[in-house]
Amino acid sequence: MSASSVKEDGSAVSLADRMLFKVEKLLNLMGGLCILGVMLMSVANILGRKFFNMPIPGYIDWMMQLVPAMAFLGLAYTQRLGGHIRMDILVGRLKGRTVWAAEFIGVLVMLILAVGLIYGTWNHAYRAIRLGDSTVDINLPTWPVKALVSAMLLMFAIRCTLQLWAYAIAFAQKAVEPVAIPLIEDAATQAKNEAETVSGLADDMEYEAAEAARDKGAR
Repeated sequence: MSASSVKEDGSAVSLADRMLFKVEKLLNLMGGLCILGVMLMSVANILGRKFFNMPIPGYIDWMMQLVPAMAFLGLAYTQRLGGHIRMDILVGRLKGRTVWAAEFIGVLVMLILAVGLIYGTWNHAYRAIRLGDSTVDINLPTWPVKALVSAMLLMFAIRCTLQLWAYAIAFAQKAVEPVAIPLIEDAATQAKNEAETVSGLADDMEYEAAEAARDKGAR
């Protein structure tokens, strides 16, 4: 899936989707920076150990903090784009209200699981705060990353709730291409959108469309 598969209009659900997506994009960027940090730290640790016999102090401790962060910061962002692993073989064959009903049920199940995980992870984080839990080597407190997991699951639950709203509207209106939800794409469309994203063609096409609209208005 890609951002182009999520339609927009002036409705309340689409406005809420766009506002939430801004936060999700920022969190996803932070996740990307965590990945970059893990990569740079790993290289520095290997080179320091190999050539100077000076590995990074608490390297394993830092990895224990960064890896969960980079995994969960993009959770809601990926759900917005429909990027999580899913089986479209059956759902892709459904038509009309049936497909929106099936998607609604699937997202509802995810929301229920997310709520249960929020409860469990927050209890885990609170216990770490209460007991003063820390890593073994350099004694980094473990509660921040545990609380972060709980917070990101909450963001995921908010995204699922918004998508349930959008699917309910799509079901009620018998919409063909509803807003605020990722539409199912075939393999060719997915490959095309991914190629445009990587190559920058999508931005060029948006710029050219905006220029054409401006020229048309000037005439």
